[in-house]
Amino acid sequence: MRRKPLGRKEATHERIVAAAARAIRRSGYNGTGVAEIMKDAGLTHGGFYAHFDSREAMLAEAADRAGAEAVAASERIAAAASPREALAELVRAYLSKEHVEDIETGCPVAALGSEMPRQAPEVRRAATRRIKGMIDLVARQSPDWGQPQAHERALVTVATMVGALILSRAVDDAKLSGAMREAVLKHLVRGRA
Repeated sequence: MRRKPLGRKEATHERIVAAAARAIRRSGYNGTGVAEIMKDAGLTHGGFYAHFDSREAMLAEAADRAGAEAVAASERIAAAASPREALAELVRAYLSKEHVEDIETGCPVAALGSEMPRQAPEVRRAATRRIKGMIDLVARQSPDWGQPQAHERALVTVATMVGALILSRAVDDAKLSGAMREAVLKHLVRGRA
């Protein structure tokens, strides 16, 4: 089914949300201003309220977009692998050096998780929906998908992956960053073989 082409206002709105999704991952929620986002989208600050009722409404859409992009990328990785290797490929991609370095388009949970408790309810709701999507995607890669233990294992896997990515990005020691990622890969991927 073909999607109807976006009108001018919808296309502009999409540009703003895409710019905001990149900006929040790059600079955090509080480090991202409306003027900067509008400039990144190639627009003037004055046009903002033609698209959003508030900054929080824009941040909620940006959080949803960033989460959707991350889940979609993970789904593509899992779909390209054999069912037996899907989870391993997902974990490898998530903990890759490229993902550590790609904050602006990488996992929004790792980039923004510590800021989430201080955000408006609609922003938290959007992020929560996408986190649940990631947990579900990981659970579906389990041979015992649908069983309680698969969901519990997915919770641990996602929490471990996100924590490892946060710590790998936090340290200024490339060797330590790589060692953390390798240890988690060994535990999550090779430990299941």
